[in-house]
Amino acid sequence: YRKMHIPDDPHYYEKFYFTPGDTGFISVPTSRLQVGPLVCWDQWYPEAARLTSLAGAEVLFYPTAIGWLDGEEQLHAEQYESWDTMLKSHAIANGVFVVAVNRTGREGPLRFWGASVVYAPNGQRLAIASHDTPAVLVVDCELSQIEWSRTRWPFFRDRRIDAYAGLLARWGEA
Repeated sequence: YRKMHIPDDPHYYEKFYFTPGDTGFISVPTSRLQVGPLVCWDQWYPEAARLTSLAGAEVLFYPTAIGWLDGEEQLHAEQYESWDTMLKSHAIANGVFVVAVNRTGREGPLRFWGASVVYAPNGQRLAIASHDTPAVLVVDCELSQIEWSRTRWPFFRDRRIDAYAGLLARWGEA
């Protein structure tokens, strides 16, 4: 998998160094389940989560490095809350487990917010790591929850793919 969405915002000027991936959204088989790798900025796009889930992923896995500058505490709180909400919503909307692994510590003026997290398909937070201290989370994920969630919230079945042509337009063109 290659990172599909490349950020260009304060402190993350990756468009100057990287080009977007060209492999599409995939699901990787393991001995126990299908894993959907999505990297960092990809976690903000519901389309990426949906396409990876439709490719067969049972777990969306997001390695990331996201943080804030000192003195931006209010902005940090808002961004962190948004990040956590996005991850939870991907789990619910796609009936998958979501695992986000985030860096802790500092690099120059940037402080990473840590808080690696695991969500169940119903949106229940199963585990969360410290904001400041590196950690390893070991979480039992009951795979039957995937089918349970997808049966009771049949978002895949009931979606109106005939009505989504506007998703192919750029912002302001739909």
